[in-house]
Amino acid sequence: MVEADDGAQDTHVPVLAARIVELLAPALDQPGATYVDGTLGLGGHAGLILDACPQASLVGIDRDPAALDVAAERLARFGDRVRLYRAVYHELPEVLEEAGLRRVQGICLDLGLSSLQIDRRERGFAYSVDAPLDMRMDPDSELTAQTIVNTWPATDIARALRVHGEERFADRIARRIVTAREQEPFTSSARLVSVIADAIPAAARNTGGHPAKRTFQALRIVVNAELESLAGVLPAALAALARGGRLAVLAYHSGEDRMVKRAFATATTDHVPVGVPAVPVGYRAQYSLLTRGAERPDAAEVEANPRAASARLRAIARNQEESR
Repeated sequence: MVEADDGAQDTHVPVLAARIVELLAPALDQPGATYVDGTLGLGGHAGLILDACPQASLVGIDRDPAALDVAAERLARFGDRVRLYRAVYHELPEVLEEAGLRRVQGICLDLGLSSLQIDRRERGFAYSVDAPLDMRMDPDSELTAQTIVNTWPATDIARALRVHGEERFADRIARRIVTAREQEPFTSSARLVSVIADAIPAAARNTGGHPAKRTFQALRIVVNAELESLAGVLPAALAALARGGRLAVLAYHSGEDRMVKRAFATATTDHVPVGVPAVPVGYRAQYSLLTRGAERPDAAEVEANPRAASARLRAIARNQEESR
């Protein structure tokens, strides 16, 4: 998955693909291993994992039926090693129950958007083309970006832009949106992009990428309740790992990465009672970090795949010996 950019095209290049295979393969190269791709997208990472780990099977999850259709075709060569489910990744426990699984050996969460969602203009994710203000990953969900910009109070719009887009001109943009919609409701992205650009001071308009980037990111995150879903899936994914199992998470903005960092820090911290000089066996951390901080794509990958530029990768493993 990736963040939207100005160069939408019909390509799909998995981000940090070789590194994710390197991190997860040791846990998946065994008979009966199960790999869960919680954000299947077009199946890029999943295909590479299944090639590298011929004894592993896949449980693929995505909320987007169009992405599932493409992934099913691309992964058909793996036959019955593949099972696909339409769900949101925080529904991982329900999917595993349906699949008859209690523990799995590997999980990957590649947050953000799939290339299909960016490249298909009618989905409304890209700000570089005029399109409907939709932004739903699941076309059956109710909330759209159009609903937000046409009905939400300025204070709520501004809060969303600050929290989810880290937009420093959130208040100015929100007020301009409300003023503009009073003249005519927003129906497509081009007019919204124009209003956003006009709200940003000229001195700041040409710095930090496209002027609408942060607003569109915030709207997309709110429409799809992405941070709420991430908050739900992280503990579920950690709990689902078998001994020696591994979880890799690719985040694309600081809000996501902070949540992953905190969840991993908590999972890898010993829980020592106050006043106890040594860590009793029952209080030792059950997980260990596989990455030091957040790993980033190198310059060569970013040049080949500009959509990878903001990616941050963290990985964690469940210890072989349970502490409690």
